Amino acid sequence: MTSASDIAARQAARVFYTWTAQANAVPLEIVGGEGPRFVTADGGKWWDLGSMTWNAGLGHGHPRMQKALGEAATRGLLVTPTAVFAAKARAGELLAEVTPPGLEKTFFCLSGTEANENAIKIARLFTGRQKVVARTRSYHGASLAMLSLSGDPRRLPFEPGLPGVVRMGDPYCFRCPFGKEPTSCAHECAADLETALLREGPETVAAVILEGIVGANGVFVPPPGYWKKIRAICDRHGVLLIADEVLSGFGRTGRWFAVDHDGVTPDLLTMAKGLTGGYVPGGAVIVTDRIARHFDDQVLVCGLTSYAHPLVCEAVVATIETIRDEGLVERAAALGTFLGVRLEDFARERPYIGEVRGLGLLWAFELCVPGPASQRTREPMPAVTMAKLAAILRRARLHLHKRDNLLYLAPPLVIAEAELEAALGDLGRALDEAFR
Repeated sequence: MTSASDIAARQAARVFYTWTAQANAVPLEIVGGEGPRFVTADGGKWWDLGSMTWNAGLGHGHPRMQKALGEAATRGLLVTPTAVFAAKARAGELLAEVTPPGLEKTFFCLSGTEANENAIKIARLFTGRQKVVARTRSYHGASLAMLSLSGDPRRLPFEPGLPGVVRMGDPYCFRCPFGKEPTSCAHECAADLETALLREGPETVAAVILEGIVGANGVFVPPPGYWKKIRAICDRHGVLLIADEVLSGFGRTGRWFAVDHDGVTPDLLTMAKGLTGGYVPGGAVIVTDRIARHFDDQVLVCGLTSYAHPLVCEAVVATIETIRDEGLVERAAALGTFLGVRLEDFARERPYIGEVRGLGLLWAFELCVPGPASQRTREPMPAVTMAKLAAILRRARLHLHKRDNLLYLAPPLVIAEAELEAALGDLGRALDEAFR
């Protein structure tokens, strides 16, 4: 029998790990799982509080996904990207049903990065303009172009990147870039879009791309009404609005999409991750009829070999039907209400939690150095302490995403309240061990 260490050594010799120096990689050999937990080769049973890479909304080993993809695999259908088949048509129909009203036609791809990249291409083709507005702190993908758009330090080694990127401020209420406290907020972060457009000349700007809720850079939940103001500014200046719902879509925030909390329809909406429950790589862009009709006579210069792949389309159909049939959007909303109360108590007992924020099943802890007499501060927890926390979380079999002084809580939508309570107990003990 081949041991886990043998497999890890063979893999390390021939396969790169992502987003790490190869010598620092600490891989897991995942051999199975069920619901909100996965199992490693050493017999460890982990709480998946990060939904793998934010994408495993349906959890592990979902029987409906296994059945749908197993049946699709036995058909072995091979197609061109322009081919017609039933799952592709049905996937497009279902996306038009669950996305905000007015979004009509979908372009399928293989990832969130590609969804955002194709959305930018569509916006430039449609408007004939080049510039794109994006937030100061954002993440839109790992291709050269999408790193250029991302307000993320991971883009720095690749600069100069895509030209024509314009920055606007974030809805980062804990560290408001406009110096406002929540009680005096007048949506300055939304108004900053208009400032940027007037500075650049709106006639030069194709689109603004904004995450529904800033995800990997901090879970910044916009104040109520934010998206309505953004929508009005875009309409006033004739600029397209792209909602990047790659991380925040498919029930993650307690609505199908984060923009639904404000009742706003963007011109283009991008998605991936939860789109297929993580079971196959898939992404998509859905657009309004006005944009779709433009390409009736104009060439849509977009596409790669495996776009709208049969397995992807089957997974999209099975995922949406499962989310609907199991009431997972409603479950995420209910669990979000539970977490809102539970995490306030969780943070109150721990002065090193500067803030906890989120919606539905997407939350972040901002970890800060406590001040005198356990007063809360906004001084970020140092990297060495966060490294200690990472080791303790691993030992406790808790999978969560970590970034700078941030710890994220984003379990699969299938998790039950009792399971979530048990996982929070384990998490609390791990945090207290790290920061005692």
